[in-house]
Amino acid sequence: MPRTGCYNLFTAFFRLGLTSFGGPAMVAYIRELSVVRKKWLDEESFKHGVSLCQAIPGATAMQMAGYVGLQIRGLKGAFVSFAGFGLPAFLFMTFLAALYSRYHILPEVKSIFNGLQVIVTAIVLNATYSFGKGSVTSITGLLIVLFSAALFFAGVTPFLIILMAAFINIVIDRNRPESHATSAFEPFNKFQLCKGPLTIFLFGTFFGVLIYFLNTDLFSLAVIMAKIDLFAFGGGFSALPLMFHEIVTVKAWLSDQTFMDGIALGQVTPGPIVITAAFVGYLVQGLAGAVTATLAIFTPSFFMLVALAPLYERMKGSPRFLTATQGILSSFVGLLIYISIQFAMLVPWDIIRISTVIAALIALLGKVDLQYVVLAGACISLFIF
Repeated sequence: MPRTGCYNLFTAFFRLGLTSFGGPAMVAYIRELSVVRKKWLDEESFKHGVSLCQAIPGATAMQMAGYVGLQIRGLKGAFVSFAGFGLPAFLFMTFLAALYSRYHILPEVKSIFNGLQVIVTAIVLNATYSFGKGSVTSITGLLIVLFSAALFFAGVTPFLIILMAAFINIVIDRNRPESHATSAFEPFNKFQLCKGPLTIFLFGTFFGVLIYFLNTDLFSLAVIMAKIDLFAFGGGFSALPLMFHEIVTVKAWLSDQTFMDGIALGQVTPGPIVITAAFVGYLVQGLAGAVTATLAIFTPSFFMLVALAPLYERMKGSPRFLTATQGILSSFVGLLIYISIQFAMLVPWDIIRISTVIAALIALLGKVDLQYVVLAGACISLFIF
């Protein structure tokens, strides 16, 4: 495996991050960079990384950038590649959030975002379909989807729904005769088992105490974003229902309309959709809020990646781990159904908006680049809405 310096890792992933539109689709470009062009990893190692990053919470493409750096230069390499890949998204989103906070009341800007409501609704509907098609593979999964959606409408906290879904799937799986087959799962080394959680605890404690003494509102923002990240299984879109619930419903820091605008901006900037956290943080606490929210939304899953990468070969042999993960993924389909309906209810539907959402859905299902759909929607909105 060729060695490379941390500076080269950072610059390579920073350049890739400048054009990282499409969320999980960027994994293919990371493979092109690290396996084909640079030959940092072989094909088998890269596939193991993809499997791991899909099994743990967080944005898959961001996690893969960190995984490549981890394999090449250890913890330092993981940090620089992760930071390099995500930095362009943070810079773009913070700049757009600053512009939004100042100019969003202008008639032209309001027209654009009124139209983008429809596009965001189409995006979330498409994500629900795409995510559900790949995640729900059994009758049990479908029942968990419906159960989770019903609980969300009933006002149950999303974090409890996620835990219940994992537990229910484990219990049902244990009662299946074929689930009692032995597996190749081996016990963890006790030191390895404690190493990851201890690292997360120490870093989280230091970061949390520092933020708490600086600003208790920043501390509250950091806790919420970290909690969202820890439960965001299945990629960035799975974080949106959690973020919406915490930021709009529970804390009422932003209106539902403003939150939708943040999602729209997240689609026209490079990087994962969870960079919407920077938008939320900026509007709530300015630049310090944008930095805090961004660090908090990425840090827990990053350290899970670093801690679990050496153990994943054993973890993926655990039937309970795989079953719990499948239950969690099914619960997120239910959450996406809920958020799709919530977003749709915010739109003042008429024949133009209905035609627009249908056209956007057809384009997205036809694999038209998401960036083009959003930009086209913004241009149309300027003249129609």
